[in-house]
Amino acid sequence: MTTWRYLPYNVFSGAENMAIDEALLLTMASMVNPQPLLRFYGWKPATLSLGYAQSYHREVDEEACQLEGIDIVRRTTGGRAVLHQYELTYSLIAPEHDPNVSGTVVQSYLKISQALSMGLQNLGVPAEMVASGGTGGATSSACFDAPSWYELVVGGRKLVGSAQMRKEGMLLQHGSILLHMDSDLLFRLLKFSSEEIRQRLLTGFKAKACALDEVWTRPIAREELEREICAGFCAIMGIDFLQSQLTDLEQTMMEEVLSKYQSEAWTKKR
Repeated sequence: MTTWRYLPYNVFSGAENMAIDEALLLTMASMVNPQPLLRFYGWKPATLSLGYAQSYHREVDEEACQLEGIDIVRRTTGGRAVLHQYELTYSLIAPEHDPNVSGTVVQSYLKISQALSMGLQNLGVPAEMVASGGTGGATSSACFDAPSWYELVVGGRKLVGSAQMRKEGMLLQHGSILLHMDSDLLFRLLKFSSEEIRQRLLTGFKAKACALDEVWTRPIAREELEREICAGFCAIMGIDFLQSQLTDLEQTMMEEVLSKYQSEAWTKKR
């Protein structure tokens, strides 16, 4: 049985979380036989993360973010804006050729979503994978506005939002499993051409997105969710986990790239 590293839940700032993910990828890329890993984390303070290609100036209401005490960070992965507040975030980093994640972006999404789905179903959450998707139905700059290929929905409403990138022969996918969602706050942080359009899109968003506390049959604690997601990966991928923490090399790399995510040049680059 293949063994993956497992970095249990910890809370960091938005810049630190993105720096850790990049540091893990870069460190792994420098190894001869890198060991895949699964990491879970939270965000403090609450953070609005932007997809790599999103326009900061057109889409983010900077004044509203400051008023609400919300940090802003730009991801290296694509997609649209996510408000990281009440959630369990996962990141998976592995060599592109690893059989558990190999193939096209869509094929690797499928493999990872199967593991996430099993974990959720074991908790009694009727999560289903979207067999075909895309951004055609999206109408706002918020990530959960429309499901993409093999993302997870409950009753047609998107529950888990993920994004992926490939770099130096490595795959990084991270995503949000929402325990609770404050849609009204999210839409206050984004720019719209009029208040009427904001409210119309917010109503549509609420019909297309959901959090666990809207669909669970009983309350699910973050610790239980993390445990069952790990079990889903073990069952679907035939792997075992070895609990770990950042190595000295990974910590050093994180500190080297952290300034990028803390800088306005990166956050406001588009």
